[in-house]
Amino acid sequence: MAGSTAVLAAILLVDLAAFGLAIGAVQSHPSARLETDERKEWTYCVYRPDAATALGGVALALLLVGQAVAVFASRCFCCGAALRPGGARACALILFLSSWVTFIVAEACLLAGLVQSAYHTGYRRVFFENPPDCATVRKGTFVASAAFALFTCVLTSAYYYCFSKARVNFHRQQATIGMTPL
Repeated sequence: MAGSTAVLAAILLVDLAAFGLAIGAVQSHPSARLETDERKEWTYCVYRPDAATALGGVALALLLVGQAVAVFASRCFCCGAALRPGGARACALILFLSSWVTFIVAEACLLAGLVQSAYHTGYRRVFFENPPDCATVRKGTFVASAAFALFTCVLTSAYYYCFSKARVNFHRQQATIGMTPL
């Protein structure tokens, strides 16, 4: 197998853990209910404690770590060693760009889910007015983040494999200058 097996295993392990935590954030979907005070003057939202915010935050950090491991191991594709021309290099370039697109989308979805999950409304309305809107995170936000985290895992692992395959056994020929006596 081309490249470091330990690096590839680390990328897979961290990204799959981020995927699992994003799925866990979907399962611990926060809920809220309306309550009124004792005098029946105010209505407010009471939120059930949820773990979605913590799980989403850890998933966000792990996804970032997985991408950082791939970038540092491959020296960011453009700053590293010379690559053998051919299909492996072209595939590595396409996978590099694709993995970054899916990574950015996954991070944006996780961040949006974190912000929505952490936002809790307080005392909002007088009792005889419309009841407050108890904002909770939509399940689709964390589902999308989990899907894109899985795509990022697959694309980043494939990128590192193709990159290391293109890097193996490629040495530039040294320029030689003939030094013959006149």
